[in-house]
Amino acid sequence: MSSAEAPIRLAIVDDHKMLLGALTEWIRGAADDITMVAAVPTWPELLTHPEFPVDVVLLDLDLKDNIPVSLKLSTLKTTGVKTVLMSTYSDPAVVREALASGALGYLVKTEDPSMIVEAIRSAMIGESFISHELDIALNANKSGSPKLSAQERRVMALYAAGEPVKSVAYELGISEETAKSYLKRIREKYRASGFDVGTKVALRKRAILDGIILD
Repeated sequence: MSSAEAPIRLAIVDDHKMLLGALTEWIRGAADDITMVAAVPTWPELLTHPEFPVDVVLLDLDLKDNIPVSLKLSTLKTTGVKTVLMSTYSDPAVVREALASGALGYLVKTEDPSMIVEAIRSAMIGESFISHELDIALNANKSGSPKLSAQERRVMALYAAGEPVKSVAYELGISEETAKSYLKRIREKYRASGFDVGTKVALRKRAILDGIILD
């Protein structure tokens, strides 16, 4: 950082007190171009903090406050604050939704702390940042997944969501045998594309990855 540039004013919101403390200490020691101005456990405490609005907020996606993350992101955007989300989840559907709602970065809490500094710096200049691992997960279903027909997608969605074959057949107005043959065909298509979805659990995971069902 050149001396002419003001440091990035950062706030962290995380209801896990130990993590909040550890992150605060780590960032203070790791980056001289970032100034920690607020570290709070709740969303209202961020909004009422004397230092708010800040430049960048590192926001825990999993705050148990029933306030939709899209609302938080639009509030921060309106006040000119850039947001990097942290979560324990790396579900591509969740990540896509967060980025579509205006988050500039998305970090999984198990990642290397140096990633956090990188994400904060990227957000400050308006660039989006996701880790290499998340990038792979996000793009996994864009290449290589088999093309399923509309009816195959319907069968897979119902079955992967936990419905037994009998219920799938009933809901789609087909026979149980037909539903079974659809599932067999779906599994064969995935196997041909290099994905083993032999078990119901594996099929469910794939359905989530491919956006056929939301987790």
